[in-house]
Amino acid sequence: MSNTEQAPVVWTPTETTLSQSRMGQFKTWLEQQGFGPFADYHALHRWSITELDTFWQKVWEYCGLVCATPAKRVLGKREMPGAEWFPGMKLNFAANLLRLADGDRADQEAVVAYCETRPVLRKTYSELKADAGALEAFMRSNGIQQGDRVAGVVTNGYEALVGMLATTSMGAIWSSASPDFGIGAINDRFSQIEPSALIVVNGYGYGGKVFARQHDFAELIAGLPSLKVVVSIPQLPDEAPIPGALVTTWEQALAAGEGQAPSFTPMNPDHPVYILYSSGTTGKPKCIVHGTVGLLVNHAKELMLHGDVGPEDRFMYFTTCGWMMWNWQASALLTGAAVITVDGSPGYPSLNFLWDTVAQEKVTHFGTSARFIAGCRKAELQPAKTLDQGHLRVVFSTGSPLLPEDYDWIYSDGAPDALLGSIAGGTDICGCFVGSTPLLPVRRGEIQCRFLGVDAAACGDDGEPVKHGRGELVCRQPLPSMPVSFWQDPDNERYQDAYFNSFPGIWAHGDFIEFTEHGGAIIYGRSDATLNPGGVRIGTAEIYRQVETIAEVKDSLVVGRQIDGDVEVVLFIVPADGQSVTDDLSKTLKTRIREGASPRHVPKHIVEVPDIPYTRSGKKVELAVARLINGSQKADNRDALGNPEALDQIRDRLAAAGLLPD
Repeated sequence: MSNTEQAPVVWTPTETTLSQSRMGQFKTWLEQQGFGPFADYHALHRWSITELDTFWQKVWEYCGLVCATPAKRVLGKREMPGAEWFPGMKLNFAANLLRLADGDRADQEAVVAYCETRPVLRKTYSELKADAGALEAFMRSNGIQQGDRVAGVVTNGYEALVGMLATTSMGAIWSSASPDFGIGAINDRFSQIEPSALIVVNGYGYGGKVFARQHDFAELIAGLPSLKVVVSIPQLPDEAPIPGALVTTWEQALAAGEGQAPSFTPMNPDHPVYILYSSGTTGKPKCIVHGTVGLLVNHAKELMLHGDVGPEDRFMYFTTCGWMMWNWQASALLTGAAVITVDGSPGYPSLNFLWDTVAQEKVTHFGTSARFIAGCRKAELQPAKTLDQGHLRVVFSTGSPLLPEDYDWIYSDGAPDALLGSIAGGTDICGCFVGSTPLLPVRRGEIQCRFLGVDAAACGDDGEPVKHGRGELVCRQPLPSMPVSFWQDPDNERYQDAYFNSFPGIWAHGDFIEFTEHGGAIIYGRSDATLNPGGVRIGTAEIYRQVETIAEVKDSLVVGRQIDGDVEVVLFIVPADGQSVTDDLSKTLKTRIREGASPRHVPKHIVEVPDIPYTRSGKKVELAVARLINGSQKADNRDALGNPEALDQIRDRLAAAGLLPD
């Protein structure tokens, strides 16, 4: 039995949690209808993938989702790609997110928006619905209609939610980017989808600094000839709005449509609601189209059942509008919870800011990145000992694998009473394959479970599930939130190539994963970045787990260098402040990796660098560095990087070390 199978329990559900959580109540509700009985979560999961149609119908019913016309069945076509969900249904996405706006929640807080450049904004569900109706009416009066694309260059705040709801209410398609993206990166996305409307801020604040971008965004508008109307949000109140004949201010747009209710136009189940984007580090991003019913029912399952989010809760996920976690956060509206949005730097005015906000707003569900949690650990923060966390029940983490030491920090100094929900999926499904449940204990260094309705497995190269150890993360049955298509991919060739070419008829996600004997999961990084020294398959996260707990290390990145038919492991280190990569530190690193992982994990080369390249959604860019060190001529899309200069710095250090190919 491996060490991972012996991972200690760091959190255990109480009897109240087991019975009163929404997942617990869902389990009891099913049993009362004659399903089950279910001895535990794993029995419930087995039933959910064995009786797939029944399971998703029951999710729809239990979560109280609404439609104009019921479906003829749950699944029409079952093959992948091409599964057909809830055929015959007519529904509206925004109607479901605002379904409680006319009921008991009407006068309760829907959105509390924090940002660095404006006062905190508080809006009720009735106000949110009214503003969505007004903006929809304004856009309709300017010729925007069903099927049109509405693009947002917006911050994580109130206006982004209003824009999305107004768009999806009329059957148009929402797509967003963060205002800190370069114009090239935004153009790479929006030029492909040809938006008819653009909602855009005049700038943004980050880390105590103000970035006015009126002229940049005027250039963006000029480069999108499909636009009929532009709405400018005063994110920087002291700055002018964006110039241009097409531009209307946010206040003018809402005033023009004031008093008009959202139309909540019923749409087909696979009608697009969102276009999301791959990271785009190797060329123009793929435009991933998500359908109405699939995204809705899957988000309801993830947030209400797995997340245990309900009307009395206060939900805050630190994200930007260029990351799929914004779309996930937005769906928390369907639960009736108050959504707390935060725009700006998570470290300003101090690294305690998000934890302070959790305490001040009595947040029940706080989501962030694994990188942020690691930063809190390294800074030795102690929010559990200095702040009131009496309301906090769940801490979500995603973006990269969460180190075991970060579980230790959460349960000592971070949020000791909360369920630590490490969740993993991606933009591709705008959701999760594996993650948290209130019905199971949390084990150190492990994701708790496969999600309900997700037939996930770790497969070897032959496409068969591995009996022990790690393999490719696959999904063997349809999942509702799998994309309905890629934009401008009429024959589905790129869609097929992205997910189904490795194992025909089975979704291959691109993560390297192990499922433990008690049903937990450990992700070892992207499978396309897997290292193979001596023919042994190694996940990059296995090395990060050892390196990034060393105090002298601020950050790291690992890639494989192909040489003489084999692979050398190359480790890049950003030293902590005041440190450098000395012979002693190199020895410490190699010893830790050898003892904590294996001799094959030990790097052949350790290179000090000033920074590690990241995508704009906060993911390490391993593949671009691997192509660099292996002499690939394939161009990287620098606009997709948050800090492209880091790639240049790595190139210089590799050249100095003689590690670049001739």
